[in-house]
Amino acid sequence: MDIVGDIKRTFKEGSVLTQLIYINLGVFLLVKILEVFFNLAGQPYLLVDWLSVPSNVNELITKPWTLVTYMFMHAGFIHLLFNILGLYWFGKMFLYHLEGEKLLGVYLLGGLAGAALYVVSYNLFPVFEASNSVLLGASGAVFAILVAVAFYDPDQEIMLPLVGSYKLKYIAAFYVLLSVVGISSTNAGGNIAHIGGAAWGWFYIYQLRKGKDMGAGFVNFIKGLTKLFKRKSHLTVSHKQPPRDDYEYNRQKNIQQDEINRVLDKIAKSGYESLSSKEKELLFKQGKK
Repeated sequence: MDIVGDIKRTFKEGSVLTQLIYINLGVFLLVKILEVFFNLAGQPYLLVDWLSVPSNVNELITKPWTLVTYMFMHAGFIHLLFNILGLYWFGKMFLYHLEGEKLLGVYLLGGLAGAALYVVSYNLFPVFEASNSVLLGASGAVFAILVAVAFYDPDQEIMLPLVGSYKLKYIAAFYVLLSVVGISSTNAGGNIAHIGGAAWGWFYIYQLRKGKDMGAGFVNFIKGLTKLFKRKSHLTVSHKQPPRDDYEYNRQKNIQQDEINRVLDKIAKSGYESLSSKEKELLFKQGKK
């Protein structure tokens, strides 16, 4: 069994959601394995602090990378489990309507928004003056995805075990309200990050409905960075991969129809000349079918 090979293959061929889950799991395992070796050697283990967002601004300036790395860090297995489950459930709903690059933008920028609100709050409100804490976990990014898909498709119903069926907008509102109330708990920083992520998820879909993908530039920047680490191949093969199943086929059709509807709405509001070249090309291709 080539376990490593299988992991590499599924990571490479998987969706953005699969890759995000793999990265969270991989970082968690790596951090915990290194912790074992440091403990056996009797050495202090500082990696978690080096990858988590500090509330102190002066310290944050010396560790700016933590604004990204913190959203892949987790304190323990239960912390990881709940975030991975939330990422999987709400990520699947998101991908039913929108493509993977948008999911990546919501995740990363939602995590950044959560970290930003956390740092601002801990340096603004007097109750946190004596605090010197760190922020870690993917929950701010997960909240961004939850609120984004709830704002995009608010009436979608979800069956909750032992509770019943509820519309997604009510579930999102409940978790956001729970985070607001939770600011007075022992996990004030985490709940503040939830609110920051949720705010970004709402803002992203609000702007997307206006035809503005607020995460596109950042995602393109990340893609550019990843290309620097990939080996260049002398042979390039281009092909379009067919849908793997009915779910994927329906998801792709829904994405295409939503995009067409958005373009038609834009024409109704601003006229045909307001369309971009890509939007005009989309209508042209649709007209030929």
